[in-house]
Amino acid sequence: MACFLVPTTEAIVTTVVKHVADKKGSDNIFIKKMNWLNNMLWGGSALLAFEHVWHGEVTPWFPFLTAAADPADAAEMLHEMGTSGVAMAILVTVAWVIMVLVSQAISKKKAPAVAKTQAKA
Repeated sequence: MACFLVPTTEAIVTTVVKHVADKKGSDNIFIKKMNWLNNMLWGGSALLAFEHVWHGEVTPWFPFLTAAADPADAAEMLHEMGTSGVAMAILVTVAWVIMVLVSQAISKKKAPAVAKTQAKA
């Protein structure tokens, strides 16, 4: 119903964090690779929002979320956001952390190999 709002909120926060960190010139590898996380979150949120529009759960008129019109449905919607939405946001973030760590390990492994190749030349 509204599970896409949780990763969308995370995407907004991480986009602001990335923007502020870029202005300060951070050298943190996670800040440098935060575009990956932002792209994953924005893309996933857009697909989820489209799916909810497709199924008529999101409308262009108030209250926008069909579940928000009825208190019983609103409680179910909040439960879904707290379970599915949070789980999706955490899963995407953990996948991004793993991607950054693997990327860092690969680049550290390649650096000595490149240095050896250049020394032979």
